Amino acid sequence: MPKLPFGRKSRPRVYVTRELPGDALAHLREHAEAEVWHQDTPPPRAELVRAVEQIEGLLCLLTDNIDSGVIDAAGSQLRIVSTMAVGYDHIDVDACSRRGIYVTNTPGVLTETTADFAFALMLSAARRLSEAERAVREGRWTTWHPSFLAGQDVGGATLGIVGLGAIGAAVARRARGFDMRVLYCNRTQRSDDEELGVTFNSFDKLLGESDFVSVHVPLTADTRHMFNEDAFNRMKPGAIFINTARGAVVDETALLRALEGRRIAGAAIDVAEVEPIPKHDMLLRVPNLLVTPHIASASVATRQRMARMAVDNLVEALQGNTPANCVNRDALAGKSGAA
Repeated sequence: MPKLPFGRKSRPRVYVTRELPGDALAHLREHAEAEVWHQDTPPPRAELVRAVEQIEGLLCLLTDNIDSGVIDAAGSQLRIVSTMAVGYDHIDVDACSRRGIYVTNTPGVLTETTADFAFALMLSAARRLSEAERAVREGRWTTWHPSFLAGQDVGGATLGIVGLGAIGAAVARRARGFDMRVLYCNRTQRSDDEELGVTFNSFDKLLGESDFVSVHVPLTADTRHMFNEDAFNRMKPGAIFINTARGAVVDETALLRALEGRRIAGAAIDVAEVEPIPKHDMLLRVPNLLVTPHIASASVATRQRMARMAVDNLVEALQGNTPANCVNRDALAGKSGAA
């Protein structure tokens, strides 16, 4: 893709790795000369390295690998890497901090939408909706039968939330409407347990007592593959597993074994270690797994707000200010340009 022409030299140059919904790009172009990658798939690495040369701002998505090589290719004038996502494990934050570059994300704006979706996955997996829909389309609905596609009740069941941050807490609030008992594990116990109606537990105890386990942790060295074979073996027999966090918090080989062996009743995942999941992946062959294509935040309004927030973060940095959603503020403290 040839580099687009830029206008006045006084306007900062930025690169955007995908078309953005709503008015976000129009707003960005009021403040900067923006080159945009117009294809739906991420720009190839060679294109990304070419395009970031001499830019002052980079707006990326969670599917873009912004490592130290990309950052080096951009040059010393790069001020900010703004991602249209809450998670930022796709960005080498340490490399940015060493170079005095802001890294920003889009927290808060997608909390309620993602919690809605996590609960939708839980209900769908419990009542085997994807299996039922396939049965109708494949002509396997022959009659009403007492045990045909019988699922599990959500009302009154025990929900275990792993990671009670903003999204986990929003899921807990929804669980109250279903009269669920809610357990949670976290790095630290929250002070608003009573208000949320949740009970702090160890990871092992949560797994052993929960009918449903919903994951809401960031991807870190500590959380990578935290759901391994041992974790699935510790889960309550017949439990259902839900993941709307990051795919790599799950050892997918272990999940496959747990599903195939009916160690757990089912799972619903919106994320995977490799996205998109290859069409021949064995996970896609097990009937008790519901898979969606990383769409937990995909409401029209939320995606537009995410895009605008990512642009606002970018513009703030280009104007010489510290963006409100800077995730490496502490690392940049005392460095030139950081406040």
